[in-house]
Amino acid sequence: MTEGQRIVGFYEGVAPDDRGRFLSDILRFDDDQLERVHDFIQWLFPLPERSGANPSAPILDGAAIAEFHTRPELRSALRRSLDRMLVFYGLMWSGERIVRSPSFNARSRNWLHVENHNHLRLTRMLRSLFVLGEVQTARALFEALADIDERERRSGRPRISRRTFQFWRSAIEA
Repeated sequence: MTEGQRIVGFYEGVAPDDRGRFLSDILRFDDDQLERVHDFIQWLFPLPERSGANPSAPILDGAAIAEFHTRPELRSALRRSLDRMLVFYGLMWSGERIVRSPSFNARSRNWLHVENHNHLRLTRMLRSLFVLGEVQTARALFEALADIDERERRSGRPRISRRTFQFWRSAIEA
């Protein structure tokens, strides 16, 4: 089985990750688990490059990328992964936009700090969504993050570095 096939099987719900967890298991993680466990994000949001944080996670290949582009059920499952992470970050959908949820202030205390590891997760999420065909979704997430960044800068206490913001912007560019 290729690495790409492992990702597709994981997203089909028929194959576990390298720790024996299925997609449904990870989507049931509570917020503390999502913060504490660091080896799931590479499975939820795979990329064509090997992860330094979880080198045993498979990487996307052309065949897996093509499957996500042509199979709406895979993109729907990817969207469920995003939706779970949005709750974790205190964000939510409002029509076609992603906005702050009522829990944003409480949830952002966990991740809205300069150089927080969740900023790397967000970069991965943006790029994975983009690569896997969820371009508008990736752009909606970027716009939400750009709004947060703008509010932070206006407040005079920015908690997102310029470098991080540039990584986020680059993640959604072709």
